[in-house]
Amino acid sequence: MKAVQVTGYGDVDQLKVTDIPTPDPRENEVLVQVKSCAINNTEIWMREGAYGQGGKSGWRPEGVQFPRTPGSDISGKVVQIGSQVDDTMLDKDVVLFPFTSSGPEGQEHIAEDMSFIGSEYDGGYAEYVVWPAELCFDMPLDDYTESCVFSVSGITAWHMVEQVQPKPGETVIVTGANGGVGSLNVQIASKVFGADVIALVGNLNLEEHMKELGAKHVLSYKSKNLEEEILSANGGPVDIVLDVVGDALFSTSLSVLKKGGKFCTSGSSGGQKTELDFRTLYLKHITMYGSVLGTREEFKRMLRAISEHKIKPVIDRTFPLEEAKEAQKYFKKAGKKGKLVLIP
Repeated sequence: MKAVQVTGYGDVDQLKVTDIPTPDPRENEVLVQVKSCAINNTEIWMREGAYGQGGKSGWRPEGVQFPRTPGSDISGKVVQIGSQVDDTMLDKDVVLFPFTSSGPEGQEHIAEDMSFIGSEYDGGYAEYVVWPAELCFDMPLDDYTESCVFSVSGITAWHMVEQVQPKPGETVIVTGANGGVGSLNVQIASKVFGADVIALVGNLNLEEHMKELGAKHVLSYKSKNLEEEILSANGGPVDIVLDVVGDALFSTSLSVLKKGGKFCTSGSSGGQKTELDFRTLYLKHITMYGSVLGTREEFKRMLRAISEHKIKPVIDRTFPLEEAKEAQKYFKKAGKKGKLVLIP
């Protein structure tokens, strides 16, 4: 089968289009013909070594083993089943829950043996992938490309919002609101939880689009008066910040939070290290959350909301699998409107 593999740490030249054997499913697994695979920061940062290198490069102590087929946002059709898998799985259109873990229900994402598809396992930059049958769920929409964009970004965004539990009448700031996680944060916070959302983007040409997703106000993070604009738009401090940017907006985020406010981060595209005056935390009684991925039950709740059209896919572009290098280069450009998807 055709696949794109990462051969080591470095730039996009480490991505190689190759032919490798089609994997055989073990007794509890299924073979999925990949129809679409969306791109995430995770596989790019893994390739670049941003998570570390060697034994620090992946979710497991031994690190990522190269060559590795990346890709974790996967939709496809089950074309072969293992000996212990129910026959009803054959020919199902599915999306893949993106990691394995021995953690108990509700704590799967924080188990020490959590292992990620596309990092510890070969993933969806390929024509076929094997995965445990119990981690393959019915596709929430009729379209493969639209269904694939939710697995990692979606469960990350859903878990972020569930942690902070916004209520109707509360205001939530979403940073990086035009990205994969950010655009879903806007939708989930506003259309599922009923909160008012202030979306922060780089280009105000996206204002109408962000309001269609559920944002009440859209502001540019490039503004020299961003803090004043946020306070003016909301009529005072905000209740919650959902952040994927990190350092670039950290100081502003804490400044505009009300006393007793909540700050949740799941990314740091604008800088992975920052300065913090602890007095800001304790004098304002701010609660901080670190967040990545989520639980199976959250995944199911998210898929239900998608199937009910409370959350819709936001897709910027699609690329053929062979153009994975170009797709990852494009991914790093500012101003995208949603997800990028590879089509085998």
